[in-house]
Amino acid sequence: MVVFGPKPPQLRDLRSAFKTIPQAFKLVWRAHRQGTIAMAVVTLVAAFLPALQAWIGKMIVDSVIQAVNTGLAVEQGLRLALPYLLIEFVIITVGAVVREVRALYQRILTSRLKHEMSGSIVRQSLGLDLHYFENAKYYDQLQNARQEVGFRAMTIMETSFMLVQHLITISSVIVILISFSPIIALILICATLPALAAQLRYGDMNYLLQTLRAPENRRMNYLEHLLTVDTSAKEVKLFGLGEPLLQRYEALFEKFYREDTALARWRGSRSLIWGLLATTSYYVAYAWIVWRTISGQITLGELTFYLALFRQSQMSLEQMFGTIGQIYESGRFMENLFSFLSLKNQSTSNPNPVPMPRPIRRGIEFRNVSFRYPNRPQYALRNVNLFIGAGEKLALVGNNGAGKTTLVKLMTRLYDPTEGEILLDGVDIREYDVDELRKRIGVIFQDFVRYHATVRENIGFGQIDAMDNEQRIIRAAERGGGDEVVTRLPEGYDTMLGAWFEKGQELSGGQWQKIALSRAFMRDGEVLVLDEPTAALDAEREFEIFQRFRELTDGKIALLISHRFSTVRMADRIVVLENGHLTELGTHAELLIQNGTYAKLFNMQAAGYR
Repeated sequence: MVVFGPKPPQLRDLRSAFKTIPQAFKLVWRAHRQGTIAMAVVTLVAAFLPALQAWIGKMIVDSVIQAVNTGLAVEQGLRLALPYLLIEFVIITVGAVVREVRALYQRILTSRLKHEMSGSIVRQSLGLDLHYFENAKYYDQLQNARQEVGFRAMTIMETSFMLVQHLITISSVIVILISFSPIIALILICATLPALAAQLRYGDMNYLLQTLRAPENRRMNYLEHLLTVDTSAKEVKLFGLGEPLLQRYEALFEKFYREDTALARWRGSRSLIWGLLATTSYYVAYAWIVWRTISGQITLGELTFYLALFRQSQMSLEQMFGTIGQIYESGRFMENLFSFLSLKNQSTSNPNPVPMPRPIRRGIEFRNVSFRYPNRPQYALRNVNLFIGAGEKLALVGNNGAGKTTLVKLMTRLYDPTEGEILLDGVDIREYDVDELRKRIGVIFQDFVRYHATVRENIGFGQIDAMDNEQRIIRAAERGGGDEVVTRLPEGYDTMLGAWFEKGQELSGGQWQKIALSRAFMRDGEVLVLDEPTAALDAEREFEIFQRFRELTDGKIALLISHRFSTVRMADRIVVLENGHLTELGTHAELLIQNGTYAKLFNMQAAGYR
């Protein structure tokens, strides 16, 4: 919890926060140029209205007093005051138009800016290395980047314009006040300075409070997700988790509530104290100007004029300092966004890539490859040397955590090796364009995505640029078994899958896996990787798919990760991984003769069927 103390923001914090102003303006300008220009124009117009209106008020009062003192007829007195009345009407009308134009473009800019910011965050996420997504700190940064980001960028723009407006207004007002009484001007300015310090302190505390609670915010969102989605509904109900999880959710809410309330009370008490100081200074000035009027030193019109200026100067100073505080607070939050957008990848794409071979003629080679996940001391793979020939079918076997999926991640450049290199036809895969490399590799992981979209899209996502190729989608479905699922669906390939959207059809685990397999076969790649592809299929369908395995991957490199040895034995060669090391390599028959780990695991599994 943030401690509410008197410590003011550090100078480096002020510099850092205000440095985000130009960056925020660039974002707003990119979101909607016309709206940004319109906001600038109405700001400048609005800046000169208060002093002008105060002067016109003085002229109206003076003309009325002149008409009364000189005994002018009513018609003559009205003619004397009428031009000033008309001018004031125009000023008020212009002010109303300015307010409406500002409100209109605020709504437009807020909408466009929110979309722009969300798009920037998503686009940054798409380009980041996989290791970010496997690190809790990344999700804290993402949470903080998303937090009020559209609102904060818009606030910086609005308040910056308002600051310019207040500066222009105050400059015009202060010049007049100084010429009238430098002491009064100084009193009015100094009385509002403590409010600025309090506003900056509040902004700092609110920023720290919201930023430090990012992990708890994510936990709260996760609990809400668990309690409201279909994927967890069954277990929540069967295990009676609803109330216990809800109580955890409410405990976090109460903690946030106590912290927010304490901060609000701190702000309220300071605002009251410094507000009373500013009000006192205004009435000191008020009493002094009344005394000068009574003593005949100034006219009633000048009394009206100066009183309006006193009130306007105090209001503008309070608003200006409040605006500075808002800019500072929003700037601190925008630091989170720009920090997130500045995240860099460890792996980079070659700016001058080598053309990919088509077809693959030699194969893929892992040469002395070791890999350690970021922020983990132990190696996931260690000194792996492996050659996979063109068209070869290779199976990977090993306990969970042995490094099988890690090897696939390296081959697809989701990660780069910590040591060693991976060659494709004798060229380090880092020399190829990463997007082109991935287009040539079809992968289905065990934790494949169940897209709440149509069947056509679920399969077509395997090759996004061929989404409109009906025949290709149908062929992929036939290869992966998705065609059997489609025949049972009411709208065929146009059926919405999942229960999140209208008319959505929920599938069984095995049916989802067939759709995912079809998605893998949608990709016209030269390498096919199946990570536990049949885990949710029945034995008959599994046998059928792998009887056709060679046909489906004819001429392609195929990597198969499986714990079912009835499947594994169909591969040309089998690799055994243990604790990140390649310990055995050979055909099914050769490994049985070696009587090592593979033979032990195979015999254990076979014994279960005897």
